[in-house]
Amino acid sequence: MLVAIGFLTAWPVRTPTPRPGDLGRAARWFPVIGLALGGLLAGAHLALAALFPPLLTAALTVTLWAALTGGLHLDGLADCGDGLLAAATPERRLEIMRDPRLGAFGGLTLALFLIAKVAAVSALEAGAWLPLALAASSARWLILLMARQPLARPGGMAAEFALGLTPATVGLAALVPAAFALYGLLAEPRVLIALTLAHAVAWLIARLARARLGGVTGDVFGLTVELSELAVLLAFAASRP
Repeated sequence: MLVAIGFLTAWPVRTPTPRPGDLGRAARWFPVIGLALGGLLAGAHLALAALFPPLLTAALTVTLWAALTGGLHLDGLADCGDGLLAAATPERRLEIMRDPRLGAFGGLTLALFLIAKVAAVSALEAGAWLPLALAASSARWLILLMARQPLARPGGMAAEFALGLTPATVGLAALVPAAFALYGLLAEPRVLIALTLAHAVAWLIARLARARLGGVTGDVFGLTVELSELAVLLAFAASRP
């Protein structure tokens, strides 16, 4: 679990000596860590809403969201904006995505995304734990599904992640989204809508990555996390009573 916390968050943890496949084996904890992240964000959102208007509350919540995750997934989103939108060969797109410099497409993608995420959070009720917990948890579950896709290149984080990812790990991680789906079926239809939308987004990203890059990368995982989180938030914002 410490490996998963160290990877998914900016929380300083002492992890054991790394071994090949550790990250994939730790993935069983990804949805649980997403739940904890969503709970922290919901508490912060509730406290901030008592002090500030909705738009500022949302902006501060999204800022905290990025801080808690170390901006890891936002970096992947920006890199994908530069690479996937480039008029180039798959090999050249991968080179662009490895470049640490932020390009015009990446900057624009990042800016538009953050505007949309702040707007979506501003439409939530104060301390809305369900959409925040579902967004953070389901997005990290989808990393496991994306890791089952063909890899765009050998080596790198995606290859290391896939190395230790077993069907048993995926099955254990699936318990959290399955519980959400059951809750949606029995009590809250918006959960099912949001989950379906998040999985549809991941499917579209997988198809795009295969067409434009030849497979997935660690940056594509980050893109999946960010856009699936946004999809869940938008589903709740659009259906707010």
